[in-house]
Amino acid sequence: MAFENPTRDEIRGILENAGNIAVVGLSDKTDRTSYMVAQAMQNRGYRIIPVNPTVAGQTILGETCYASLKDIPEPVDIVNVFRRSEYCADIAREAAEIKANVLWLQLGIVSDEAAAIAEENGMIAIMDRCIKVEEAVTQPDRSQKG
Repeated sequence: MAFENPTRDEIRGILENAGNIAVVGLSDKTDRTSYMVAQAMQNRGYRIIPVNPTVAGQTILGETCYASLKDIPEPVDIVNVFRRSEYCADIAREAAEIKANVLWLQLGIVSDEAAAIAEENGMIAIMDRCIKVEEAVTQPDRSQKG
């Protein structure tokens, strides 16, 4: 069966219930898409947890950066991925290990293997969609929560 992303209503529910969003491949460079998207999500009231082995231990957007998903000491709802497709299956396996709820591959990223791993492990997979765009069209302003 061909992969299908959740409906917009399902995505609305996913985002309404999301707390921690681990951003794999989050750059510490402010001009990178990963940084701008994560910052926008943080500004909308989501907790961002940076994952990038090259800057592990440093802070990005005021949050400690971890080398891998397994190093995060708290639950993760969404694993948002800014890595090339060939890395996504391994990231999906790690997301399954930490019992994340959602594997979200950013715009332009597709991995049928990662989606299958997510599904096999009870996660929802979303591919080739920008979390910032989806959040903007489905959510009221979360930054007022609190």
